[in-house]
Amino acid sequence: MNIANKLTTLRIILVFVFMTVIWIPFFNFITTLWISLIIFIIASFTDFLDGYLARKLNLVTNLGKFMDPLADKMLVCTAMIALIDMGKSVPNGVLPAWIVVLILLREFMVSGVRLIAAGQNIIVSANMLGKIKTVVQMIMIIFYLCPYTNDFMSTTATILAYCSLVLTIVSGVKYLVDNKEVFNEK
Repeated sequence: MNIANKLTTLRIILVFVFMTVIWIPFFNFITTLWISLIIFIIASFTDFLDGYLARKLNLVTNLGKFMDPLADKMLVCTAMIALIDMGKSVPNGVLPAWIVVLILLREFMVSGVRLIAAGQNIIVSANMLGKIKTVVQMIMIIFYLCPYTNDFMSTTATILAYCSLVLTIVSGVKYLVDNKEVFNEK
């Protein structure tokens, strides 16, 4: 396993560490938020780093093309569900559940397309719009998780939630259009 795939694996492990910290009350609420935020930032950084190293060192693999987007989905979806679970306790506002549901539906749809493609021996990697969507989602989650609050933080978190939603829908439609050949019966 190359370094890029190891970083992807680390991101998956960090999802479980994040879950443990945010859902098992080892610390007071603010400390939990800070630790969860740090774990999320580190995990998010591994997304950038594994992609950078894979391209820079020519380590792009089919395993990486499959696992990297899956690791991203695990991280982002887990964090968004945790934010919904925390509800009004989150200092920078409530992440609307309906936005998260639409994001999850898009992720299930994309994963379904990837599974159909894999059945046809086609590996579908993430497109640039999907990568931008993921980055915006990660930044949104950072704003929601941050224990420091003011009007700027709360407003920015809300704006990022709606930007994430728009990017989710647009990138999902683009994904379907770009991969429509996967649906052709052979």
